[in-house]
Amino acid sequence: MASTDVDRPEEEEAAADAGEEEDTGAHISPIVRLEEVAVTTGEEDEDSLLDLKAKLYRFDKEGNQWKERGSGNVKLLKHKETGKVRLVMRQAKTLKICANHLVVPSIRMQEHAGNDKSCVWHAMDFSDGELKEEMFAIRFGSVENCKKFREMVEEIAESVDKIEEEESKDVSSAASLIEKLTVSEDKTEGNTTKEAAHADDKKKEVHEEKQANTKESYSAS
Repeated sequence: MASTDVDRPEEEEAAADAGEEEDTGAHISPIVRLEEVAVTTGEEDEDSLLDLKAKLYRFDKEGNQWKERGSGNVKLLKHKETGKVRLVMRQAKTLKICANHLVVPSIRMQEHAGNDKSCVWHAMDFSDGELKEEMFAIRFGSVENCKKFREMVEEIAESVDKIEEEESKDVSSAASLIEKLTVSEDKTEGNTTKEAAHADDKKKEVHEEKQANTKESYSAS
């Protein structure tokens, strides 16, 4: 009897295994179908010049204190068509934008409170959907990364300044050329008017002479 009781669980397990392996032919369709969605970041038309991990802070004027803005990757992105460079930083987990502004000649990077791993700057930022003047501070994990970031921003700002100067010179020279052309056209028109008036005077003189000759011929006859 004892041997029969011991063998029974083995038989039940074998039957259970057989039941699990049996194919019923049933097909269960998923309740919800998830389709692939193309995710755009707005960075598709830009080339990355710099991409570094950092922690960003912004200065709260009302509270007169620094507040953490987020941790993530700060990037310098150059637009493929316009050539403009912007600084963009997103929070690592939420991907929320915490900094988004153009690198312009007025940007000045300064060391933050004697910490060579961080720097401070002012910018017209658009991360909240409207242009606002912000004071940012950023901290890197190493002195090398901070130096690389700071030097590249300053280099871009200088190059933008030179480009704007050249464009300004081109505009000034174009305006000067247009002014000269306008003056020369005015002079030409003035000369043409004088020549036309002189020609009219000549015609009048010739006409008067003809009339005078005609009168004399009539008088002589």
